[in-house]
Amino acid sequence: MENNTPRRVEHHQTDRGYVPVYATGVVEQPWADYSRTDHEVWDTLFKRQRELLPGRACKEFLAGVERFGLGDGGIPKFADLNKVLGETTGWELVAVEGLLPDEVFFDHLAHRRFPVSWWIRKPEQLDYLSEPDLFHDLFGHVPLLLNPIFADYMQAYGRGGMKAFAIGPEALMNLTRLYWYTVEFGLINTDEGMRIYGAGIVSSKGESIYCLDSPAPNRIGFGLERVMSTRYRIDTYQQTYFVIDSFEQLFDATRPDFTPIYEKLKQLPAHTAADVLDSDRVFNRGTREGFASNADT
Repeated sequence: MENNTPRRVEHHQTDRGYVPVYATGVVEQPWADYSRTDHEVWDTLFKRQRELLPGRACKEFLAGVERFGLGDGGIPKFADLNKVLGETTGWELVAVEGLLPDEVFFDHLAHRRFPVSWWIRKPEQLDYLSEPDLFHDLFGHVPLLLNPIFADYMQAYGRGGMKAFAIGPEALMNLTRLYWYTVEFGLINTDEGMRIYGAGIVSSKGESIYCLDSPAPNRIGFGLERVMSTRYRIDTYQQTYFVIDSFEQLFDATRPDFTPIYEKLKQLPAHTAADVLDSDRVFNRGTREGFASNADT
């Protein structure tokens, strides 16, 4: 592990919008340097989500939050969390300065290391931040790494990412869509009802409500090729959420070699973020209220 002095690496605002700035190094979490305000921001965000998510987030996520003791007060120490994580699923949290290049991110996941931005948002950014910070990375992603099946899925995704990176940009885009619609914005159908597991949702007050309660978005059953061929939104709440039946289903979907899937999808047009196909298993056909019609990724 590199012992670098941590920097806060964020997007740059330009006349063309936000431009991502990438960092590559692993640093020590500068826990002693967090300010009182930093800890208060964590506590405020945690309290808000912890009150909102019961009955909305899946039981595996909520169990992970409790087991880690994420609400014990103040920003958690990665070293303390790593003791629990390492003993349970063999994963390790590593502190990073910001967004990682694809190949670096995939390598971490493939070796059961999860990168967490060490810095946390400012008080005026409680409701929106244009990039992942400590709260999104830690609260949103890490609790499910205590679930053995999901932990294995994340490692498989990292290994698949390294292969896709070597194949080319189109394969990488297909795989990025899989991450977006599962790890970040996934829903799961349970005996208790539809629940959230995606990190981008559970770390957001607004989307935690919207994804389940709003009639506007589509909620569609998960299909690997369907997800990998569907564009997504980075500037609004999602227009479509894909729903898995179990984490076993998600992990089993990653077992095959994706190379022939990439070749197949290369010959087919991508679906827009709002599309509903005749072949879809539809839980909710959205009203599309408020949908933008361009800027899909």
